Amino acid sequence: MKTLAVIVLFLAWTVTPALAQVPPKEIGIVVMHGKGGAPTKLVAGLAKWLGNQGYRVANLEMPWSGQRNYDKTVQEAVAEVDTALASLRSQGARKVFVCGHSLGGLFALYYAGQRKLDGLIVIAPGGDPGTQFFREKLGTEIWRAKRVIADGKGSERATFNDYENARELYPIETTASHYLSWFDPDGAMNQPAATSAVDPATPVLYIVPTNDYPGLLRVKDSLFSRLPKNPKTRMYEPAASHTTSPWESHEEIARWIAEVAR
Repeated sequence: MKTLAVIVLFLAWTVTPALAQVPPKEIGIVVMHGKGGAPTKLVAGLAKWLGNQGYRVANLEMPWSGQRNYDKTVQEAVAEVDTALASLRSQGARKVFVCGHSLGGLFALYYAGQRKLDGLIVIAPGGDPGTQFFREKLGTEIWRAKRVIADGKGSERATFNDYENARELYPIETTASHYLSWFDPDGAMNQPAATSAVDPATPVLYIVPTNDYPGLLRVKDSLFSRLPKNPKTRMYEPAASHTTSPWESHEEIARWIAEVAR
Protein backbone atom coordinates (compact mmCIF):
# COMPACT_ATOMS: atom_id res chain seq x y z
CA MET A 1 0.00 0.00 0.00
CA LYS A 2 2.88 2.37 0.77
CA THR A 3 4.33 1.72 -2.68
CA LEU A 4 0.98 2.52 -4.31
CA ALA A 5 0.70 5.75 -2.31
CA VAL A 6 4.17 6.83 -3.44
CA ILE A 7 3.26 6.15 -7.08
CA VAL A 8 0.05 8.19 -6.77
CA LEU A 9 1.90 11.12 -5.21
CA PHE A 10 4.57 10.96 -7.92
CA LEU A 11 1.96 11.00 -10.69
CA ALA A 12 0.15 13.91 -9.07
CA TRP A 13 3.40 15.85 -8.81
CA THR A 14 4.42 15.20 -12.42
CA VAL A 15 1.05 15.47 -14.18
CA THR A 16 -0.68 18.33 -12.34
CA PRO A 17 1.67 21.13 -13.51
CA ALA A 18 1.22 20.09 -17.15
CA LEU A 19 -2.55 19.97 -16.78
CA ALA A 20 -2.56 23.39 -15.11
CA GLN A 21 -0.79 25.07 -18.03
CA VAL A 22 -3.44 26.66 -20.26
CA PRO A 23 -2.36 26.57 -23.94
CA PRO A 24 -2.35 29.92 -25.80
CA LYS A 25 -5.18 28.80 -28.12
CA GLU A 26 -7.44 28.69 -25.06
CA ILE A 27 -6.58 32.26 -24.06
CA GLY A 28 -8.36 35.22 -25.66
CA ILE A 29 -6.93 38.76 -25.60
CA VAL A 30 -8.68 41.98 -26.62
CA VAL A 31 -6.14 44.66 -27.61
CA MET A 32 -7.07 48.36 -27.76
CA HIS A 33 -5.07 51.29 -29.18
CA GLY A 34 -4.64 54.78 -27.74
CA LYS A 35 -6.31 58.12 -28.44
CA GLY A 36 -6.42 59.02 -32.12
CA GLY A 37 -4.74 55.73 -32.96
CA ALA A 38 -5.75 52.57 -34.79
CA PRO A 39 -5.21 48.81 -34.64
CA THR A 40 -2.62 49.20 -37.39
CA LYS A 41 -0.42 51.65 -35.47
CA LEU A 42 1.30 51.47 -32.06
CA VAL A 43 -0.34 48.25 -30.85
CA ALA A 44 -0.04 46.43 -34.18
CA GLY A 45 3.28 44.71 -33.44
CA LEU A 46 2.14 43.51 -30.04
CA ALA A 47 -1.18 42.17 -31.35
CA LYS A 48 0.47 40.38 -34.28
CA TRP A 49 3.15 38.82 -32.06
CA LEU A 50 0.57 37.56 -29.55
CA GLY A 51 -1.37 36.01 -32.43
CA ASN A 52 1.78 34.34 -33.71
CA GLN A 53 2.30 32.79 -30.27
CA GLY A 54 -1.07 31.08 -30.65
CA TYR A 55 -3.28 33.37 -28.55
CA ARG A 56 -6.71 34.28 -29.86
CA VAL A 57 -6.46 38.03 -30.40
CA ALA A 58 -9.07 40.68 -31.21
CA ASN A 59 -7.28 43.93 -32.12
CA LEU A 60 -10.16 46.43 -32.03
CA GLU A 61 -10.72 49.87 -33.47
CA MET A 62 -12.40 51.74 -30.64
CA PRO A 63 -14.55 54.91 -30.60
CA TRP A 64 -11.56 57.13 -29.75
CA SER A 65 -9.66 56.21 -32.93
CA GLY A 66 -8.57 58.81 -35.45
CA GLN A 67 -11.29 57.66 -37.83
CA ARG A 68 -14.20 57.28 -35.40
CA ASN A 69 -13.86 60.46 -33.28
CA TYR A 70 -15.99 59.30 -30.34
CA ASP A 71 -18.88 58.04 -32.46
CA LYS A 72 -20.17 55.97 -29.52
CA THR A 73 -20.59 56.55 -25.80
CA VAL A 74 -18.50 54.86 -23.12
CA GLN A 75 -21.26 52.34 -22.44
CA GLU A 76 -21.56 51.53 -26.14
CA ALA A 77 -17.79 50.95 -26.18
CA VAL A 78 -18.23 48.52 -23.28
CA ALA A 79 -20.71 46.62 -25.45
CA GLU A 80 -18.17 46.47 -28.30
CA VAL A 81 -15.63 44.79 -26.03
CA ASP A 82 -18.36 42.47 -24.73
CA THR A 83 -19.01 41.37 -28.32
CA ALA A 84 -15.30 40.81 -29.01
CA LEU A 85 -14.86 38.70 -25.86
CA ALA A 86 -17.95 36.65 -26.70
CA SER A 87 -16.45 35.96 -30.12
CA LEU A 88 -13.13 34.86 -28.59
CA ARG A 89 -14.96 32.54 -26.21
CA SER A 90 -16.92 31.04 -29.10
CA GLN A 91 -13.57 30.29 -30.79
CA GLY A 92 -12.41 28.29 -27.77
CA ALA A 93 -10.97 30.84 -25.33
CA ARG A 94 -11.41 29.63 -21.74
CA LYS A 95 -9.47 32.53 -20.21
CA VAL A 96 -9.95 36.13 -21.37
CA PHE A 97 -7.75 39.19 -20.95
CA VAL A 98 -8.19 42.84 -21.93
CA CYS A 99 -5.14 44.90 -22.91
CA GLY A 100 -5.19 48.64 -23.61
CA HIS A 101 -2.60 51.29 -24.44
CA SER A 102 -2.81 54.93 -23.28
CA LEU A 103 -6.50 55.95 -23.42
CA GLY A 104 -7.17 52.31 -24.26
CA GLY A 105 -5.52 51.45 -20.95
CA LEU A 106 -7.69 53.91 -19.05
CA PHE A 107 -10.80 52.51 -20.71
CA ALA A 108 -9.60 48.98 -19.88
CA LEU A 109 -9.47 49.97 -16.20
CA TYR A 110 -13.05 51.19 -16.41
CA TYR A 111 -14.12 48.03 -18.25
CA ALA A 112 -12.59 45.84 -15.54
CA GLY A 113 -14.85 47.54 -13.04
CA GLN A 114 -17.90 46.57 -15.09
CA ARG A 115 -17.10 42.99 -16.12
CA LYS A 116 -15.39 39.82 -14.92
CA LEU A 117 -12.01 39.12 -16.53
CA ASP A 118 -9.18 36.66 -15.98
CA GLY A 119 -6.65 39.45 -16.27
CA LEU A 120 -6.12 43.09 -17.24
CA ILE A 121 -3.10 44.66 -18.96
CA VAL A 122 -2.82 48.44 -19.00
CA ILE A 123 0.07 50.00 -20.91
CA ALA A 124 0.95 53.63 -20.12
CA PRO A 125 -2.65 54.48 -19.19
CA GLY A 126 -3.53 58.14 -19.64
CA GLY A 127 -6.03 60.72 -20.81
CA ASP A 128 -7.81 61.30 -17.49
CA PRO A 129 -10.23 64.23 -18.03
CA GLY A 130 -10.45 64.70 -14.27
CA THR A 131 -6.90 66.04 -13.89
CA GLN A 132 -6.35 69.75 -13.39
CA PHE A 133 -4.33 69.75 -16.62
CA PHE A 134 -7.24 68.44 -18.70
CA ARG A 135 -9.74 70.67 -16.91
CA GLU A 136 -7.67 73.69 -17.95
CA LYS A 137 -7.26 72.50 -21.54
CA LEU A 138 -10.86 71.34 -22.14
CA GLY A 139 -12.93 73.05 -19.44
CA THR A 140 -14.54 75.45 -21.89
CA GLU A 141 -15.47 72.57 -24.20
CA ILE A 142 -17.06 70.61 -21.34
CA TRP A 143 -19.12 73.65 -20.36
CA ARG A 144 -20.22 74.13 -23.98
CA ALA A 145 -21.18 70.45 -24.37
CA LYS A 146 -23.33 70.67 -21.23
CA ARG A 147 -25.05 73.78 -22.55
CA VAL A 148 -25.78 72.12 -25.90
CA ILE A 149 -27.28 69.10 -24.12
CA ALA A 150 -29.36 71.37 -21.86
CA ASP A 151 -30.70 73.06 -25.00
CA GLY A 152 -31.91 69.68 -26.28
CA LYS A 153 -29.30 69.45 -29.05
CA GLY A 154 -27.06 66.79 -27.53
CA SER A 155 -27.47 64.43 -30.50
CA GLU A 156 -26.49 67.02 -33.12
CA ARG A 157 -22.97 66.86 -34.53
CA ALA A 158 -20.64 69.74 -33.75
CA THR A 159 -16.94 70.52 -33.48
CA PHE A 160 -15.18 70.19 -30.12
CA ASN A 161 -11.53 70.25 -29.09
CA ASP A 162 -9.60 67.18 -27.98
CA TYR A 163 -6.10 67.09 -26.50
CA GLU A 164 -3.20 64.69 -26.93
CA ASN A 165 0.40 65.28 -25.85
CA ALA A 166 1.90 64.80 -29.30
CA ARG A 167 -0.69 67.05 -31.02
CA GLU A 168 -1.92 69.32 -28.21
CA LEU A 169 -5.38 70.80 -28.94
CA TYR A 170 -7.06 69.62 -32.14
CA PRO A 171 -10.66 69.66 -33.42
CA ILE A 172 -12.93 66.62 -33.65
CA GLU A 173 -16.50 66.30 -34.88
CA THR A 174 -18.95 64.43 -32.68
CA THR A 175 -22.12 65.02 -30.66
CA ALA A 176 -22.21 66.82 -27.32
CA SER A 177 -23.65 63.72 -25.66
CA HIS A 178 -20.85 61.51 -26.93
CA TYR A 179 -18.22 64.12 -26.10
CA LEU A 180 -19.41 64.51 -22.51
CA SER A 181 -19.58 60.72 -22.08
CA TRP A 182 -15.80 60.59 -22.60
CA PHE A 183 -14.68 63.96 -21.23
CA ASP A 184 -16.82 64.59 -18.16
CA PRO A 185 -14.18 65.16 -15.43
CA ASP A 186 -16.26 63.20 -12.94
CA GLY A 187 -17.48 60.60 -15.43
CA ALA A 188 -16.44 57.12 -16.50
CA MET A 189 -12.92 58.11 -17.63
CA ASN A 190 -11.92 59.64 -14.31
CA GLN A 191 -8.80 57.53 -13.81
CA PRO A 192 -8.58 57.39 -9.99
CA ALA A 193 -12.24 56.33 -9.78
CA ALA A 194 -11.89 53.78 -12.59
CA THR A 195 -8.74 52.34 -11.03
CA SER A 196 -10.30 51.99 -7.60
CA ALA A 197 -13.36 50.25 -9.08
CA VAL A 198 -11.46 47.39 -10.78
CA ASP A 199 -12.84 44.03 -9.65
CA PRO A 200 -10.57 42.83 -6.81
CA ALA A 201 -10.62 39.33 -8.34
CA THR A 202 -8.98 40.65 -11.52
CA PRO A 203 -5.15 40.71 -11.49
CA VAL A 204 -3.58 43.67 -13.29
CA LEU A 205 -0.30 44.07 -15.15
CA TYR A 206 0.26 47.83 -14.84
CA ILE A 207 2.90 48.93 -17.33
CA VAL A 208 4.63 52.29 -16.93
CA PRO A 209 7.53 52.92 -19.35
CA THR A 210 10.51 54.68 -17.78
CA ASN A 211 10.42 57.39 -20.45
CA ASP A 212 6.68 58.04 -20.31
CA TYR A 213 5.26 61.57 -20.28
CA PRO A 214 6.36 63.38 -17.08
CA GLY A 215 2.78 63.92 -15.92
CA LEU A 216 2.02 60.20 -16.11
CA LEU A 217 5.25 59.29 -14.32
CA ARG A 218 4.40 61.63 -11.45
CA VAL A 219 1.12 59.82 -10.72
CA LYS A 220 2.12 56.22 -11.45
CA ASP A 221 2.63 55.16 -7.85
CA SER A 222 -0.46 56.88 -6.47
CA LEU A 223 -2.66 55.38 -9.19
CA PHE A 224 -1.14 51.92 -8.90
CA SER A 225 -1.78 51.99 -5.17
CA ARG A 226 -5.49 52.52 -5.86
CA LEU A 227 -5.81 49.10 -7.49
CA PRO A 228 -7.61 46.61 -5.25
CA LYS A 229 -5.12 44.19 -3.72
CA ASN A 230 -4.50 41.03 -5.73
CA PRO A 231 -1.47 38.74 -5.29
CA LYS A 232 -0.86 38.60 -9.04
CA THR A 233 -1.09 42.34 -9.71
CA ARG A 234 2.26 43.74 -10.83
CA MET A 235 3.84 46.99 -11.97
CA TYR A 236 6.25 46.60 -14.88
CA GLU A 237 8.57 49.43 -15.97
CA PRO A 238 10.19 48.76 -19.35
CA ALA A 239 12.92 51.00 -20.74
CA ALA A 240 10.63 52.54 -23.33
CA SER A 241 8.66 55.65 -24.27
CA HIS A 242 4.91 56.14 -24.27
CA THR A 243 4.69 55.21 -27.94
CA THR A 244 7.09 52.25 -27.92
CA SER A 245 5.82 50.67 -24.69
CA PRO A 246 3.31 48.24 -26.28
CA TRP A 247 6.01 46.43 -28.24
CA GLU A 248 8.75 46.76 -25.62
CA SER A 249 6.45 45.00 -23.14
CA HIS A 250 5.47 42.04 -25.33
CA GLU A 251 7.61 39.40 -23.64
CA GLU A 252 6.58 40.42 -20.12
CA ILE A 253 2.92 40.47 -21.16
CA ALA A 254 3.14 36.89 -22.45
CA ARG A 255 5.04 35.76 -19.35
CA TRP A 256 2.48 37.36 -17.01
CA ILE A 257 -0.49 35.98 -18.92
CA ALA A 258 0.97 32.48 -18.65
CA GLU A 259 1.48 32.97 -14.90
CA VAL A 260 -2.06 34.24 -14.33
CA ALA A 261 -3.75 31.68 -16.61
CA ARG A 262 -2.35 28.68 -14.70
